[in-house]
Amino acid sequence: MTSDQIRQSFLDFFQSKQHTVVPSASLMPDAPNLLFTNAGMNQFVPYFLGDREAPYPRAADTQKCIRAGGKHNDLEDVGLDTYHHTFFEMLGNWSFGDYFKQEAIEWAWELITEVWKFPKERLYASVYKPAEGDPADFDQEAYDIWKAVFEKSGLDPDIHIVYGNKADNFWMMGDTGPCGPCSELHVDLTPEGDTQGKLVNADSPYCIEIWNLVFIQFNATPNGDLVPLKSKHVDTGMGFERVAGIIANTKGFQDFSKLPSNYDSDLFSEIFEQLKELSGHTYQATLESDFDKMSDVELKDVVFRVLADHARCLCCAIADGILPGNAGRNYVLRRILRRAVMYGRKIGLETGFFQQLVPTVVDKLAHTFPELATQQSVIERVIKSEEESFSKTLDRGIQLFENTLSRDGAIFGEEAFLLYDTYGFPIDLTQLLAKQKGVSIDLLGFKAEMEKQRARARASQKKSDILVSDGDSGEATTFIGFDELEDEAEILDILKGEGDERYLIVNQSPFYAEMGGQVGDTGSALIDGVDYRIVHTTKDAAGRFLHKIEGEIGDVKGKTAFLSVDEERRKSIERHHTATHVLHWALREVLGTHVRQAGSYVDPSRLRFDFSHFEGIKPEQLAEIEKLCNDRLLENSECQWFESSFDDKPDDVIAFFGDKYGDVVRVVDIGGFSKELCGGTHVRATGEIGLLKIASESAIAAGTRRVEAIVGHTAYQHVNDIEQTIAILSHDLSVPAGDLVKRIETVLARNSELEKQLKGFQQKASGNLADELASKVTESGGLKLVAAVVDADNPNALRQLGANLLGKLGEGVVVLGAKINGKVSIVAFASPEAIKAGHKAGDIIRDLTSKLNGKGGGKPDFAMGGAADDEKLEEVVESFSI
Repeated sequence: MTSDQIRQSFLDFFQSKQHTVVPSASLMPDAPNLLFTNAGMNQFVPYFLGDREAPYPRAADTQKCIRAGGKHNDLEDVGLDTYHHTFFEMLGNWSFGDYFKQEAIEWAWELITEVWKFPKERLYASVYKPAEGDPADFDQEAYDIWKAVFEKSGLDPDIHIVYGNKADNFWMMGDTGPCGPCSELHVDLTPEGDTQGKLVNADSPYCIEIWNLVFIQFNATPNGDLVPLKSKHVDTGMGFERVAGIIANTKGFQDFSKLPSNYDSDLFSEIFEQLKELSGHTYQATLESDFDKMSDVELKDVVFRVLADHARCLCCAIADGILPGNAGRNYVLRRILRRAVMYGRKIGLETGFFQQLVPTVVDKLAHTFPELATQQSVIERVIKSEEESFSKTLDRGIQLFENTLSRDGAIFGEEAFLLYDTYGFPIDLTQLLAKQKGVSIDLLGFKAEMEKQRARARASQKKSDILVSDGDSGEATTFIGFDELEDEAEILDILKGEGDERYLIVNQSPFYAEMGGQVGDTGSALIDGVDYRIVHTTKDAAGRFLHKIEGEIGDVKGKTAFLSVDEERRKSIERHHTATHVLHWALREVLGTHVRQAGSYVDPSRLRFDFSHFEGIKPEQLAEIEKLCNDRLLENSECQWFESSFDDKPDDVIAFFGDKYGDVVRVVDIGGFSKELCGGTHVRATGEIGLLKIASESAIAAGTRRVEAIVGHTAYQHVNDIEQTIAILSHDLSVPAGDLVKRIETVLARNSELEKQLKGFQQKASGNLADELASKVTESGGLKLVAAVVDADNPNALRQLGANLLGKLGEGVVVLGAKINGKVSIVAFASPEAIKAGHKAGDIIRDLTSKLNGKGGGKPDFAMGGAADDEKLEEVVESFSI
């Protein structure tokens, strides 16, 4: 069976069991605590938690997963063995309160043995049996089902059922929440196949877990209790690459003589073939994980495995809009790419090779994950850019490595960390380089430096302000500001902040609390006839709106406040917020759908939008983006918003990065062309926004760009300022505004010509001055000396004069000083013979500037210095002698 046949047969099997086949979720996770989607169940977590109702009772899919970074990190193992990957597919079937253990186990056995024909005698099932202190009881139900399955197949349950404790056979989503026992299927891949279960969970490549059946039947409470769930669920996960590798490696279970390997299937063979064409080497499926014992052939096989895995990982991640960068998941991708490039060099592959692997990966996987074909051009451009950038860093890093060896003869922890942190050298690659040089690495020191970095990161995290309540009210504030800007509200509490800060808490409010990049509202609160200014509005973890009061406020708890939002300010904020959505749409139209929001900020005077993109935006692209935005604004499209269940939202709605959504979400629809999930406030029609002008575009990190723009009154004032500037220039240059560019070009050209003429006059004057100074030369010991204070326009002119003068003298020393813009500059030149005689320019400058309370230095043949004290300049310079 090919890998495509295996994948499809899995989905077909469960579809025949009334499962809904669903597409893979993006590798960009919804959960903010995850770097990547790393398991098949990620997209179904809201159903297990009860946050949303599952739209189907049963589901099956193949899920793209990355495990590199964070809790699940297989990166450093990839290539060194035959079963770890950064990217893999997880085949899975799920039941949401429908079937349970009986069906899950029997169907798993049916697929494995009847459809795929795994030898039954080589299969073992693990069942949960708690050790002392472990939660829950022995999973008798699962045991009984497996016992019946094995007995029906003529196999001894006492041999084919093994037990596992909490570490191996009890699944928990976290410290609290849904959990339950699991049952795993393992296959014996030894040549004889007679280990009788002794290798199960023994970390042996000859006995591999291929399927994990999780039975979610408890809820773990904060006090450690396990409460039975009302609805029980099934969550299974199967390693697709493992199954495909086993079937290919054993030639359909006919030959178990080879070392088991996930890399033997056609998922990797086509990439290996391309690497063979690029490098001239052939993958030979050898294995040696110990760097110190690795042969040349074994190293090349490691490189092949690394490159094949990493190419699949990067292609799928970039296709899902995750680009290499400097932080978080983006930095993990950059590390993966750099690891691949460094390994590629071990088999002679030069910059640009990795990009050439993209079409092969796309051809293999795009029929299952169509976004790969859609984004192929973007994937190639991103990888090309990253490769070229890293090649420069790599050369510098290798030079640093060589310099370190020549100086120390070993790699200390600090040096290994510098290579890792600054030059992007993964530690396993530094180990490989060190092994080839026959030197050691201080791994303990490296780990200590890594921990210091983590400690610095933790220390730099901002802590939120602590607010102290006079009461115990913790109810969330109801926001009514989508439709109302004034309201009467009951005062529930006054919170104390830092110093004299006070925050008003009410039951409902028209004030928008800062969130999602939109600043909070300002306005007033009328209480007992006193008008209090509200200068900011935020929200705490309990959902209470914190209205910051300017000045002092007494005990007003329980009273009524008449709240009024600053309407003009709110409208200006809304213009900029809606414009942000329009800008997002235009960026995706011009640059591509890989563009994803990476942050935003909206206030009354401007908008800022950060987004993922791998290169600077060309001027013509920026102009097209701005034009598209203004075309949409002129259409005066209606802006609508409505609430929907998350699962029923329109398919073309964009959800913001890393946000966690509940069952009900708010959709903002602008003219049908822009649909996003958003909780902010907006204009009613795009015509209210007025003009949009892009103020700037820049890089804020590798792989992340920022556009700042202005709209409405701010944009009008900006255009007005430009017109006034044009009018002034037009008047001063005595030309119509339409001819300004031509006149300025003429003026600049004339200015350039005059500067050339001036420079020629200055050089001639400098030559004349050099002749004059040369006539005043003194000699000592066969060396000539000129030491004088001269007039110079700038330090470079002084330097040029000194160089000309030494050229006229021949062998000797030149010391010149000048007062330039109220400060002292001194230069010194020394010829080769003067240097041999001990007259070094750097030493001369250090001596002279110290006498003027200044400083300077340089090389033996030339040095410069400066000082603020110019009173002694002539005395110090003219008294110098050799």
